[in-house]
Amino acid sequence: MFKVRSHHLKWVLATLLAGGASTACSSDYVVFHPAGPVAQSELNLIVLSTIVIGVICVLIWVLWAYVLIRFRDTPGNKAPYWPTWRHNRILEVGVFVIPVVALLIIAIPTVQKTVALDHVPTRHPMLVDVTSLDYKWLFEYPGQRIATVNYVYVPVGRPVLFQLTANSPLGAFWAPNLGGMEYTMPNRVLPLWLEATRPGVFRGRNANFSGVDFWRMSFKVHAVPKSTFQSWVHDVKSTAPPMTQATWKQLLRRTVTPPATYSSYPVWTFPERPTQFTVKGLHYVPTHKP
Repeated sequence: MFKVRSHHLKWVLATLLAGGASTACSSDYVVFHPAGPVAQSELNLIVLSTIVIGVICVLIWVLWAYVLIRFRDTPGNKAPYWPTWRHNRILEVGVFVIPVVALLIIAIPTVQKTVALDHVPTRHPMLVDVTSLDYKWLFEYPGQRIATVNYVYVPVGRPVLFQLTANSPLGAFWAPNLGGMEYTMPNRVLPLWLEATRPGVFRGRNANFSGVDFWRMSFKVHAVPKSTFQSWVHDVKSTAPPMTQATWKQLLRRTVTPPATYSSYPVWTFPERPTQFTVKGLHYVPTHKP
């Protein structure tokens, strides 16, 4: 047997706490640095769940320490000996009630937030069609008739409805600073609305294994003021080349592609009739398709 000195234990606990605090504050842990209402809501749920779990862990540790000290087998211990003990009503009720209360504390706000975030907060969001390819991301802007590869521009303060599909194996679109993840599937269009509340450049990536180079399927989200966004669109229309059928065939190849910009794109690169999905409880089908 070995003994752990109290001052050594204090140093270990202090190191663990400092490490946890530093990692949470690090910019590498982007989930802890939300830049939009969706990401902020999800972070609030993470914090709530962590607090509840922490309280339960502390309670278990306290009970464990109490049992070790109170009922240890030593000559001077006067712990009661009840060989015929069968039950304790208070203990049984507590064992049942505490988990139920903890579950409700987590479940009720989680369900409320999930239902609320399933609805786009406006009937006229900015639309961006997203296609996951091998091994790249194609962003098409139906309202502006431009396209980009491996990066996307969005205006700050305006909800953006990403319409997600795939022309490759199943992928997952994830920009953790802005919100949750949604899958991209061939022959299906799934919705994901996000919003940036502050300017910045945020990282996104493919969060699902879809091939040998899936880890290189990253993109950047440029959140800019509305005036800057309009200027960028104007510059793209006047300076970038159009996407041709030959360009599209090159994008379909299983290659890693650097960022690219196109002043226009063929209408047949995205499914003509997206899958219906919910906006404010209604079936919403975008009307920008021919």
